[in-house]
Amino acid sequence: MILAKNITKKYGDQTAVDELSLDIPQGQFFGLLGPNGSGKTTSIHMLSTLIQPTSGSVYVDGIDVQKSPRTVRKNIGLVFQESALDRTLSIEENLYFCAGLHNLSRQVVSTRVDTLLELFELQSKKNNAVGSLSGGMRRAVDIIRGVLHEPKVLFLDEPTVGLDLPSRRRIWRFIKQLIDEQQLTVVLTTHYLEEAAPCDNVAFIKEGELVSEGAPERLIEQLGKIIIEINGSNVNEFVRQLELKKHEYMIEGDSLLIRIRDSETEKVELIQNVLRNQAEIISVRKANLNDVFLWISSNDHGLK
Repeated sequence: MILAKNITKKYGDQTAVDELSLDIPQGQFFGLLGPNGSGKTTSIHMLSTLIQPTSGSVYVDGIDVQKSPRTVRKNIGLVFQESALDRTLSIEENLYFCAGLHNLSRQVVSTRVDTLLELFELQSKKNNAVGSLSGGMRRAVDIIRGVLHEPKVLFLDEPTVGLDLPSRRRIWRFIKQLIDEQQLTVVLTTHYLEEAAPCDNVAFIKEGELVSEGAPERLIEQLGKIIIEINGSNVNEFVRQLELKKHEYMIEGDSLLIRIRDSETEKVELIQNVLRNQAEIISVRKANLNDVFLWISSNDHGLK
């Protein structure tokens, strides 16, 4: 559904994205992840026709994004980091305006709007000005706006940032329903790594370059089975005492994180014994996608 071949975006001497290649099949839930400034939003904008690559090519459903951007736009929906809604118009007016841009008939729009508003429990507020809504409600309307024309691909750029947990869960139930029922292809960027855990595939980019890609569970397994998290006033001294190698640990603030692979589980007890009377807190937990993100985002560590 989406094929990007060596796409690069330069602004003068600065390279925002460097030869990024992606192959995303229909119906896949795909996460594009990385630290701030890594090139995620620039990549989304190139994939969705908003900016032209400096070099490379992008195809959406077999259509060349650079040659036929208008055709591509008919088949995609985009939810921006910032709301694209007119705050002075009502929910219904915003949605009908969007529908007009896609040349949808009023009868079709009426049915879709009612159905989508009902899913988010917004039917009773359809005549309310968007500016009067809570952040969660506005975000829901943004997403409804993005899928109103039944696109084949939905781009979600930080769709739930700043929302409370119930609002985030309601949005993700809806997105999952679209993927399951309509084989919608969804491309996500997010800072909430737990939201990317259900993705079929994720790609981590750093400084505009692809550094790791795969199913979340495979990347977690590659990092390690267990993470030991140690808090103390001198974690650098703990590194020296434990004789840790560079790839085995990372320091995050006042915390020392140590990765333990399947074949190294005996290390857990050893580390606990060595630091039992020195560390303030020693916790042992399963590795997760947040840990993968931290290791990849660090300049000094990786998944090797």
